[in-house]
Amino acid sequence: MGKIKLDEIDHQILDMLIDNTRIPFTDIAKKLLISAGTVHVRVKKMEESGIIRGSSLTLDYKKLGYSFIAYVGVYLNNTSQTQFVLERINEIPFVTVAHITTGKFNIFCKIRARNTEHAKEVIFKLDEIDGVYRTETMISLEESINDKKRLMHSIFNEM
Repeated sequence: MGKIKLDEIDHQILDMLIDNTRIPFTDIAKKLLISAGTVHVRVKKMEESGIIRGSSLTLDYKKLGYSFIAYVGVYLNNTSQTQFVLERINEIPFVTVAHITTGKFNIFCKIRARNTEHAKEVIFKLDEIDGVYRTETMISLEESINDKKRLMHSIFNEM
């Protein structure tokens, strides 16, 4: 699939949506001196092309009582078990990210938990999955950078 061409108006619309996914199309239209219908059509076209895939909600996990973050490397008995293990991992809601990786681990996960006791329970659930040989955990002391907006702005500025 080829690279999708975006014009300056598309870039400006995306810049505003990156900063605030809930900004009304009428506000975007006023700032860009175009109609809200034009904004709607362009956003719909970007959704249909797959550039925009929904919008997201950002939560303050600390305020919700889930400030504990750990990264868990998962070793498998056999790489042919990867899909099965990923399906089991997907059933554990506190595993928020999972990557198939090269190198030391077969799968690398990020977990969110209430505290160390809760994290231990989640890690034990990972260990209990058929096909998991063992896990290795790293505790995050602080999530210092978690900002996809900078990356998105950078990508769209290069287009």
